[in-house]
Order: sequence, then structure tokens, then C-alpha cells
Amino acid sequence: MRRTQIQLDEATYEAVRRRAFEQGRSMASVVRETLAEALGTRGAGARRRIEDFRFIGMASDPAPPPDGSVAENHDRWFAEAVANRWKGADRPDGPDGLDES
Repeated sequence: MRRTQIQLDEATYEAVRRRAFEQGRSMASVVRETLAEALGTRGAGARRRIEDFRFIGMASDPAPPPDGSVAENHDRWFAEAVANRWKGADRPDGPDGLDES
């Protein structure tokens, strides 16, 4: 799966948001399914299994950033948490929060 960004007009955004809420799903999954159906690519990829998601929870951090920026910087925070787990540290030790060793 590849990550991308799209811009939606207000009506389309609200329709996706409403459908996601009604179905108890993420907006991203609604958009992916709708596009796959419209483009005829539904079922083209391999089905995901629980084993494909073993990484979930491996990088939990008991002390999230005080500014609450995890959603905005999730890739950086995930990489830091994984790096810290590998080296056995509790917090990053570089000047910008990244390990420089």
C-alpha cells in the first residue's frame, strides 16, 4: 500500500466522514474501498492477516510529547521509539530528539 494525500471538496469530505462514522471505519478505508470499486481494482491485492500487523504496539511510549504533536509527527516519533527500543534507552538523546550515533 502506498501513502498519498488528496484534497476533497466540502460536500465529498462530509459524505466520506458520514459514511465512515456510520460504518465505524476510518475515512481512509472508505476512500480506499470507494476508489477500488470505481476503478475495478477491488480484491486485486492480497488480503491482510493479523500476522501482517505485529508491529502494532511495539513502539509504545509512556511519555508522549508535551505538545501533543504525535499525530502531526507520527513517522518521526515511531522511528524514534523503535530506535530507542533497539538501544534500550527511555528517551532520545540527540539535540533535536533524534539519536545521532
